[in-house]
Amino acid sequence: MSRTRPEFIDTHAHMNLPEFRLDTVKALHRAEHAGVRRVVNIGTQIDSSRRAIALAEQHEGLFATVGVHPHDASSCDAETIAELRRLCEHPKVVAVGEVGLDFYRDLSPRPVQVEVFKRLIELAWETSLPIIVHDREADEEVLTILEAECPDDMGGVLHCYSAGPDLLERTLALGFHIGIDGPVTYTTAGALRKVAARAPLDRILLETDCPYLAPKGRDRNQNEPAFLPDIAAKIAEVRGLTPTEVAAATTANALRLFPRLSG
Repeated sequence: MSRTRPEFIDTHAHMNLPEFRLDTVKALHRAEHAGVRRVVNIGTQIDSSRRAIALAEQHEGLFATVGVHPHDASSCDAETIAELRRLCEHPKVVAVGEVGLDFYRDLSPRPVQVEVFKRLIELAWETSLPIIVHDREADEEVLTILEAECPDDMGGVLHCYSAGPDLLERTLALGFHIGIDGPVTYTTAGALRKVAARAPLDRILLETDCPYLAPKGRDRNQNEPAFLPDIAAKIAEVRGLTPTEVAAATTANALRLFPRLSG
């Protein structure tokens, strides 16, 4: 009796950035061999959003998001918002993101980050798209803004979840998903593994964040979608499940949160 291979969706990748130095076609072949059928490339400003869309047009299994990363918040003006709104109309754009707050590097002033974050939440609501949120060293601020600004039925994901188990319930109360990346495999990631074990299975998404954050045992300098099953395997381990069960659940979660992935 033949077994159906598990199917994965990488909901957060950066194959559209110059830092991703691998051959795209070969990387997609490796991903397909590993069971990763669909990949969402994330926009971090106008140029990378356009590049994500261009790649999605070239490859059936690629999709895109559009957004402005908090690092680039200072460059986000009314013209930028208008262009992002136009890009949201593309049928392979599945979300607004990556947007949010980064109080670790502070490459844009914090008040500017906050204002742009709120404007992009509004854009997601206006375009009926979910939102992908970046949060680094700004857990309380991010959750407070989401609680105040997000309509109940908008939906989104805290990308590369790092707020720890103590803030998990507030995140879930928003109706948001938890993005889990390669760090769940690291020896030092005990808190994240607690989150992976406690979060409802129907709220977990798999992300590589490639070319960053490669799973343990992989080349830290060049992550890729083909490594996504490593993350699923660790989640399966801490939950007492099989990787196939994790694959099935997280794929269903991604298709539910990002309906355009089924288009």
